[in-house]
Amino acid sequence: MEYRPLGRTGISVSSLCLGAMMFGSWGNTDHDECVRVVRRAVDEGINFIDTADVYSSGESEVIVGKALAEIGREDIVLATKVHGRMGRDRNTQGNSRRWIITECENSLKRLGTDYIDLYQIHRPEPETDIDETLGALTDLVRAGKIRYAGSSTFPAHQVVEAQWVAERRGRERFVTEQPPYSILTRAIEADLLPVCGKYGMGVLSWSPLAGGWLSGRFGKGKDNTSRRAERIPARYDLSLPGNQQKVDVVTALAEAADTAGLSLVDLAVGFVLAHPQVTCPIIGPRTMEQLESLLPAADVHLSTELLDRIDELVPPGTNLNASDGGWDPPSLTRADLRRR
Repeated sequence: MEYRPLGRTGISVSSLCLGAMMFGSWGNTDHDECVRVVRRAVDEGINFIDTADVYSSGESEVIVGKALAEIGREDIVLATKVHGRMGRDRNTQGNSRRWIITECENSLKRLGTDYIDLYQIHRPEPETDIDETLGALTDLVRAGKIRYAGSSTFPAHQVVEAQWVAERRGRERFVTEQPPYSILTRAIEADLLPVCGKYGMGVLSWSPLAGGWLSGRFGKGKDNTSRRAERIPARYDLSLPGNQQKVDVVTALAEAADTAGLSLVDLAVGFVLAHPQVTCPIIGPRTMEQLESLLPAADVHLSTELLDRIDELVPPGTNLNASDGGWDPPSLTRADLRRR
């Protein structure tokens, strides 16, 4: 396993980060098996684990906490996130000081630890002043509850704004960004990744398999279905042109991988690993079998010819389906913000 610097923090993390989104009711409800998956990943050299409060309504954090109790906390770089709705009350969500400080305490209890290495804001919230958010994170750092703060799925201009506010107001800054990035989802190459490079931010990218599209289950003549299709249909509905195009591209990618003697999974993860600005992709196995299929990708190095072929199929800086970007700003989704 290769280890890489996490931005300018001085921390070294494995080139694969273990994502825990599929631990719990969203994926695998067998806690013992999930713990075994974590142990196996750690045995293979992974020292970076990412989860979130909203994953299975906190169950994922509980499972990760059980695993940490067995394998030891001190050798793991632990990341979690806050933002998603966690209860019926309208204030049990978002990026306010009130909720961030409250939910950090809740996450610490679920994880069974007294500190979080990387506490990330899961999505932007334009109606909340970013200084409010950074101020709360700064207080959590000073209280010893978290070591660093990061963002997730923030557009480039909001990353820049957060850096400027942190500098001008004397706040802790975001030291990492967690964006979606895969062969099929490349829009961040145009602006976000260069911005992260400018500010020395680590990048732990999510969904290197494009939500399962690059797992080998999709392509011409296959079922082209996913367990997630019911929850996020826009990313899988084959009546949409972007998803139809994904079927064609995935078929061509599978042929390219086969010619190179690689699995499609190896090709997909290897592509993300090849970008100089990406610290590590987040792999999110649901089962031990899925983990075993992902681990060999840590040693994959794609040739220039293979990377050129990928560029031919999916031009740099483009998303085949706009819905795969992970977050749409209210200025687009709310009609009242676009009409007088």
